[in-house]
Amino acid sequence: MGERQGVGSIGFRYAPPPMFSWIGRLLRRHSRMTRELNRAVAPFENLTKVILFSCNMCGQCVLHEAGLTCPMNCPKQNRDGPCGGVRMNGHCEVVPEMMCVWVKAERRSRLLPWRGDILRIQAPLDWRRRGSSAIVNMFADPFGDDREVP
Repeated sequence: MGERQGVGSIGFRYAPPPMFSWIGRLLRRHSRMTRELNRAVAPFENLTKVILFSCNMCGQCVLHEAGLTCPMNCPKQNRDGPCGGVRMNGHCEVVPEMMCVWVKAERRSRLLPWRGDILRIQAPLDWRRRGSSAIVNMFADPFGDDREVP
């Protein structure tokens, strides 16, 4: 995506590529347009991500850092790795018939060129962004702060 930079209290690890920085400036300047764009894009993003990744639309996507597995599918919604209650067979302690999301993520990440990204500690989830478009959020506020969320 773009350059890796430090993480603020909420937000994304990656800035949009420099050639798209004008989009972020435009979205930050016009909050109403950002809300409307979010409303238009979110359903399509949701449909695509649900079909491909069983996404839960948290608005702060970390699929690329979790082996293309949505960590929000964890019953405990752990974004930083397994809870410690993973059974010997790799299944979840809360839902025994389900494979642990993080076991699945670790196995999938082995096949990806950015396999080391799974070791990063994730920023806490900002629940105000739930249901919004992670793509629009990345452009509008890539490193997030405590301003109003679109």
